[in-house]
Amino acid sequence: MPIRERARGLVEERFNEFKRLGESGSEEDLFSELCFCVLTANWSAQGGIKAQQLIKPEGFLNLSQDHLERSLAAVGHRYPKARASYIVRNRSLVGTLRSVIKFDPFAAREWLVKNALGIGYKEASHFLRNVGIEELAILDRHVLSIMKKYKIIDHIPKSLTRSLYLSYEERLREIANQFGESLGKFDLYLWYFVKGKVEK
Repeated sequence: MPIRERARGLVEERFNEFKRLGESGSEEDLFSELCFCVLTANWSAQGGIKAQQLIKPEGFLNLSQDHLERSLAAVGHRYPKARASYIVRNRSLVGTLRSVIKFDPFAAREWLVKNALGIGYKEASHFLRNVGIEELAILDRHVLSIMKKYKIIDHIPKSLTRSLYLSYEERLREIANQFGESLGKFDLYLWYFVKGKVEK
């Protein structure tokens, strides 16, 4: 059975969850998802989910930096001190996230990269996809490895500049269009292809 048929139900179910968060989640819920994306940078989605379940939205919003650091260390985060600092300093964004996710997707991503600590183009794209926005690519190491394997790109750079990120994103958009899905949903199919499951 083709991957699209195997994964479609899981992808649609997960994306509906993302849309519900974007449409009806509170500022605290949106901030929790932003924190998840801060935490998964150079870590794992599974670890981020575990941390999110432990700390909960109210913890991301209210715990002291030391308590956050200890909680992140308890779930095995590689950089608990730095990530706790980012989360505490990003609390100033609470109250603006609802309006930001209503921006044009590309403008919203630029705003997040400029204003949120610990958020680059990959993390901003991840956050926006996780609130139901479909137009952006999450160029993590798994996706870049697939792109290299199938000769969509010729190498995996040590870091992605803005211009390179946008260039690679457009290449992946062409493939997603051929597949018949938006970039946001296509990412979930790629994860299913790699992991055999649909996460976030």
